[in-house]
Amino acid sequence: MTPPDVEGLLRELAPQALGAVARRYGEFADAEDAVQEALVTAAVQWPAGLPDRPLSWLITVASRRLVDEYRRTDARRRREELAASLSIHQEETVPSSDDSLVMLFLCCDDTLSSTLSIPLTLRAVAGLTTRQIAAAYLVPEATMAQRISRAKAKLRGRRFELPADPAARLRSVCQVLYLLFNEGYTSSSGPDLSRVDLSGEAIRLARMLHGQAPDDPEVAGLLALMLLTEARRPARASAEGALVPLAQQDRSLWDRALISEGLQLLNATLVAGLIGEYQLVASIAALHDEASSYASTRWAEIAKAYATLESLTGNPMVRLNRAVAVAMVEGPASGLALLEGLELHDSHRLHAVRAHLYEDIGDLAAAAQCYAAAAARTDNGRERDYLVEQAARVSAR
Repeated sequence: MTPPDVEGLLRELAPQALGAVARRYGEFADAEDAVQEALVTAAVQWPAGLPDRPLSWLITVASRRLVDEYRRTDARRRREELAASLSIHQEETVPSSDDSLVMLFLCCDDTLSSTLSIPLTLRAVAGLTTRQIAAAYLVPEATMAQRISRAKAKLRGRRFELPADPAARLRSVCQVLYLLFNEGYTSSSGPDLSRVDLSGEAIRLARMLHGQAPDDPEVAGLLALMLLTEARRPARASAEGALVPLAQQDRSLWDRALISEGLQLLNATLVAGLIGEYQLVASIAALHDEASSYASTRWAEIAKAYATLESLTGNPMVRLNRAVAVAMVEGPASGLALLEGLELHDSHRLHAVRAHLYEDIGDLAAAAQCYAAAAARTDNGRERDYLVEQAARVSAR
């Protein structure tokens, strides 16, 4: 098995191992530390040969690290008795239950702000690396590592169990799943355009969450958004894996079953009358999915929905998407005007949108410069290849 395969396996097994260790020992923060140490050890050893039972190996190694830490750092009788009572020489069994939702809600503890709880959950539940999470948040990796450490420190002593009032944490849980899906749909780094394992995990967890909170319109809206977006995946890349922009996609490849399921969910939520963030984004996705072509898309409605979403969230990425829709309705100059003064931590997406609008307006020199700037700022290999090609194409005109 090659190192990249090991990395993917570790990402898949990390939340399962954490759930098993945390459930067995009760203390979530300590269990997370121990599992991270086990993952580091596995990343070094496994490329030379996988153990027969990888998940059991992780659980066993993490359990031994946790018990050793208890013995070494705390001489209190309770922990000594705990360590003495545990059989660390027997192989840990694979957990029979799925602890994903428990971990989701635990990481979204009331004492944590969203800037702490969401990154911790992305690592603990989804198995993302600190670097991937930092890229999703557009902050340096060191900054994100500090946030995760602070989050774990605040959870020190928390038991591994569902909170008394799970509904109070729904918004934070939804944010986590949304970021997880986005990382899977367009990876922040790596050679591939997307990671089906991450987006698939986000959809699986969103289905579980919807099953637990079937009457919450935003939970249903989030699941609808994922399904309506995931439906377009088969057309997003060529047979060679190259990025295919929305305007050039073969819409006959879109998954109509997912679109139908997403529309059903979305329409059911709209009956409630009170429209939230995820329902709005799902509505935008639905407008794209229902259009027979890029040109025939109801761009005016999309621009209006983005304006409402921007007033609701103040998210600069919403302004970026709104600029594209406005440009389709009012022309590229209007789209560029919306981008004036927009701060996105030098995101490659901002440069890419500017490049597209400059090209439409006829300023090819500025377009080529922005395409090149965007290519230099993305860690996704497929996106970089596409942007480099666009820069060369525009320069040659």
